[in-house]
Amino acid sequence: MFPEYDVIVIGAGHAGCEAASAAAKLGSRTLLITMNMNTIAQMSCNPAMGGVAKGQIVREIDALGGLSGIVTDKTMIQFRMLNRSKGAAMWSPRAQSDRMRFAEEWRMQLEAIPNLDFWQEMATGIIVKDGRVCGVRTGMGMEIMGKSVVLTNGTFLNGVIHIGEKQFGGGRAAERASTGITEQLIELGFEAGRMKTGTPPRIDGRSLNYSRMEEQAGDEIPGKFSYSDTTTPLLKQRSCYITYTNQAVHEVLKEGFEKSPMFTGRIQGLGPRYCPSVEDKINRFADKDRHQIFVEPEGWDTVEIYVNGFSTSLPEDIQYKAIRLIPGFENAKMFRPGYAIEYDYFPPTQLKNTLETNLIENLYFAGQINGTTGYEEAGCQGLMAGINAHLKVREENPFILSRSEAYIGVLIDDLITKGTDEPYRMFTSRAEYRILLRQDNADIRLTEKGHQLGLATDTALARTKEKENDTAAIYSQFKQIKFSPEEVNGTLEAMGSAAIKEKATLYNLLKRPQVELDKLLSLKPDFQKAISGYHKEALEQAEIMVRYEDYIVKEQQLAERMMSIDNVNINPTFDYHKITALSKESREKLFKTKPSTLGEASRISGVTPSDISILMVYMSK
Repeated sequence: MFPEYDVIVIGAGHAGCEAASAAAKLGSRTLLITMNMNTIAQMSCNPAMGGVAKGQIVREIDALGGLSGIVTDKTMIQFRMLNRSKGAAMWSPRAQSDRMRFAEEWRMQLEAIPNLDFWQEMATGIIVKDGRVCGVRTGMGMEIMGKSVVLTNGTFLNGVIHIGEKQFGGGRAAERASTGITEQLIELGFEAGRMKTGTPPRIDGRSLNYSRMEEQAGDEIPGKFSYSDTTTPLLKQRSCYITYTNQAVHEVLKEGFEKSPMFTGRIQGLGPRYCPSVEDKINRFADKDRHQIFVEPEGWDTVEIYVNGFSTSLPEDIQYKAIRLIPGFENAKMFRPGYAIEYDYFPPTQLKNTLETNLIENLYFAGQINGTTGYEEAGCQGLMAGINAHLKVREENPFILSRSEAYIGVLIDDLITKGTDEPYRMFTSRAEYRILLRQDNADIRLTEKGHQLGLATDTALARTKEKENDTAAIYSQFKQIKFSPEEVNGTLEAMGSAAIKEKATLYNLLKRPQVELDKLLSLKPDFQKAISGYHKEALEQAEIMVRYEDYIVKEQQLAERMMSIDNVNINPTFDYHKITALSKESREKLFKTKPSTLGEASRISGVTPSDISILMVYMSK
């Protein structure tokens, strides 16, 4: 009934969709197995993509040739560039999505890939022979053979849903949990753990009083995620709203603490530190008399509202009573209560930097199975796992991104070297080269790599080269255009910047933090007209290069120094136990993690700089 596939992907969430599409588009015969064809790419939690650091990841996926950016652009209802008041390294795109259209668009994109097949059924195990995966087993007892397997099970592995004192199996509301895979992997020698996440109640937007809330509109001139010309910015947008909890809300929520599965110990897994439940917030931050609530529409044509900031697993009657005390929610009607979900994950120190497991050859993990949280973090792991499964089957060199090349590289390196015992979320602070890894230059950093793989199109590469050339031309002109004191001093003083005493180039004036490019350009109409022929993104890129040039050069130099040890490969069979000069802790962690390079070894928690020096001496012999 089934052919032998090159790549089998289990799970059709964000990781699974990117993994399946990448492998299939690269030429691998690919099968995507999901328990429900109607919930492909379901936005299980908030209907949004991007945000701080996450927006950079979506742009990186797009630059490499993935689909998350395109799908987001085609289905978003609002776009905002966050952190515009801060430096360019902090700018982060975020889109509010139409939940139903997002899933529909993903399915349409996947069904348009000829090399991709689908199968609706629960996968209950993998087939392993001689330490190598060679297929999967399904709930109906079918065996489907494949040269590689990518597990992207999300929150479904032995998932348990908690609402107050009630608990029942499930991977998502109204969907059953997946069983069998965890038990088999543990038998094969894998270490497993439990994590938890949560979601808020969904509310009927017709029952809300928006006049009591603060409106949060999208950007006046909205942007988009994809660098592709196949998507366009929004012409109209839907607003979100902001309101706040209060002491009355907190007192009601406290009434349910004795029935809270989180406080009574029924939930063993750790939840996300940076997206806690509302009961966790009022317990941990007892000194705060209110917490922000984001009121987010679920789409263009639905009245359903996502109450961001009110994730909870308290009893449903407590949820209902408390939410009606929030300003604007006095007459709120609930579609369904919030809940917590507990699920299995596998500490990612058991993976190589390709996301292939150390124990079983050709078996890859991506997404929440690795302990991450977030659609964006899952999507980029799926993309990398799909690419590397395809390359491994063809006996080609793996595709790996370093920490200085992409947030994707930071995420994977963090996971495999440091591991995580709580849901991992990406932040700009995790990247030591964040000035290099901006959202505006993801195409310049990664499109050529995606094109070499065969994912990014010729058109995408040509567009990126054009942007690079335009940026270089504008940058050069910045150094040539000069202003006299008489010409510019009035404008400088109006911007709060010191006057000049002799001619100065536009390049030098842009180094001043108070100076606005648009106001200087208005003083040179001929130049302003000349650069109007260049793309807006190239002008922005050139301005950023000038303003942050010194910092960019320093980070590039630091990255080059670090590459000297990142390029020193370590044989996966290297016996660390022979090196008695290493501490016992270091030997155990190095043996368990099996770093592929000296750079990876240096970032393992517990491995000291002196340990790395000892390794370098030993390896040089």
